[in-house]
Amino acid sequence: MIKAKDIANLRNETGAGVMDCKKALIKANGNKERALKILQALGKDKAKKRTDRMTEQGLIECYVHKGSRIGVMVEVVCETDFVARTDDFKKLAHNIAMQVASMGPKNVKELLGQIFIFDDKKKISDLVEEVITKTGEKCEIKRFERFELGG
Repeated sequence: MIKAKDIANLRNETGAGVMDCKKALIKANGNKERALKILQALGKDKAKKRTDRMTEQGLIECYVHKGSRIGVMVEVVCETDFVARTDDFKKLAHNIAMQVASMGPKNVKELLGQIFIFDDKKKISDLVEEVITKTGEKCEIKRFERFELGG
């Protein structure tokens, strides 16, 4: 039997919907690690279904690294301004800006394939998919620019 406490814990950790968490735990026979993998796969499926949607909202995030020698601007877009104002979306944009400052990818495709600097178990594409799962909207990195003093 799946406990409400377990569902709530999984939901807090992933941001996925209550019913999705419950179904994942049932499918995983209560095993949290397997439920996480099921939710991750579900997030990827949801992301694929949203690829044709328009993304005309979002935000520009700026990050200047300590010492002011490296600066980054990223454009992260989504479907509605409501999602663009959420803490999850703002955190995604900030983390992407920090990733670009730290790792210096050449383009968005390379950036999406990079291992996240704060969690070596995730790629940047996983971060984007997590926000898609939480918000139910298409989210994507549109473009970025990295500036380095003397570069």
